[in-house]
Amino acid sequence: MQIEPPDKVWKNGGLIAWKDANVHALSHGLHYGTAVFEGIRCYETRNGLAVFRLKDHMTRLHLSAKAINMAIPHSVDELCSATKEVISANGLASCYIRPISLFGASGIGVNPIGYPVDTFIMAFPLGAYLGEDGIKNGIRVHTSSWRRTSGSSVPATAKICGSYVNSALAVMEAKQNGFDEALLLNEHGMVAEGSGENLFVVIDDEILTPPLSTGILSGITRNSVMKIASSLEHRVTERDISRGELYLADELFFTGSAAEITPIRELDRRTVGTGKPGPVTKILQARFRDIVAGENSEWADWLDPVR
Repeated sequence: MQIEPPDKVWKNGGLIAWKDANVHALSHGLHYGTAVFEGIRCYETRNGLAVFRLKDHMTRLHLSAKAINMAIPHSVDELCSATKEVISANGLASCYIRPISLFGASGIGVNPIGYPVDTFIMAFPLGAYLGEDGIKNGIRVHTSSWRRTSGSSVPATAKICGSYVNSALAVMEAKQNGFDEALLLNEHGMVAEGSGENLFVVIDDEILTPPLSTGILSGITRNSVMKIASSLEHRVTERDISRGELYLADELFFTGSAAEITPIRELDRRTVGTGKPGPVTKILQARFRDIVAGENSEWADWLDPVR
């Protein structure tokens, strides 16, 4: 997706110009994918700008870094403050936030231990990741021929940049075949997730989602949707899901910080349910919109004000 570049980016403790937000050509993270990142959204609420589950995201950034033996030299609280600084410095309203930490330049070789760590935080306007029409009417999805990278090969619950080559291959294949997004199975043939989203399945009023043991990311929006659905007295079950079960589902939808809650109207050229967003998906979408707009006091602690 094309973006409108902001004026300022936060790097290693201070603001710099967008044009200066560069990394060295010999950075380890560039050569070997040894970097971690987050995707976060900031919303306009009735009480002003607020970032959705900011501390949870920055905590996960630190945990992802730990998984690859990286020590980010900025605390979670420092990164949260820096995020708000970037939003304010650029005069942004609703926006998308991309923190990233990578092993920098020090030498050559696969082992990055002892290398410096560079951290950037960027923020910029971003609409619906899978399109406004996708949010409203649903998207078309293709089951990829590529399998999700095994959690026994790379820590699957960490948001590691190098792991997303797997996602890039899957979504390119989907787009080249005329679809909007890809769905990946794991090495055992069980349903995993999208190229950048978690998956939910509705069958006979039960909401299903693959467990973390299938090698999926522990999505913060996924966690939010599970809690919201349970509060609405929906039965939510984490279990292995076969590809064939998806063709019998009443509803399918993706969740993610960028994708938010996006219905799936077609999978592998098979219509999902009625071919339109189902009632469970629509209820969850509406509740999620209320929460991020600051219209639901029950979940007010998920919003971190930008003052």
